[in-house]
Amino acid sequence: MQRILLLAGVSIIATACSTTQVAQVQPIDGVISGQCHTDMVRGAVGLAAAPNTVERARVDSDSLQVDVVRSNAGQQLASQPPATTSGGDRLVIEVGRTNNITTLRCG
Repeated sequence: MQRILLLAGVSIIATACSTTQVAQVQPIDGVISGQCHTDMVRGAVGLAAAPNTVERARVDSDSLQVDVVRSNAGQQLASQPPATTSGGDRLVIEVGRTNNITTLRCG
């Protein structure tokens, strides 16, 4: 009887440990306006561009979409739009070679 209870307890604990749940990111005010602004996400610069961090930045910037692109080491290409802090429905996150966030802009 003790073995059965022990095995049941071990399997419940193992199941609980193996199911990693990612919390769904909710906007603070409950609404995403779709008008990107980077003032609330400036603190993400320097962080690793993990999926949860990218999603949190998208939500906190009120953006409907997010693009993660490789940084061109601070050199602005002629075809690349200038960095904007607001406007549009997309947040663009530039990452460095170590996958850290280097720049946040709206696009």
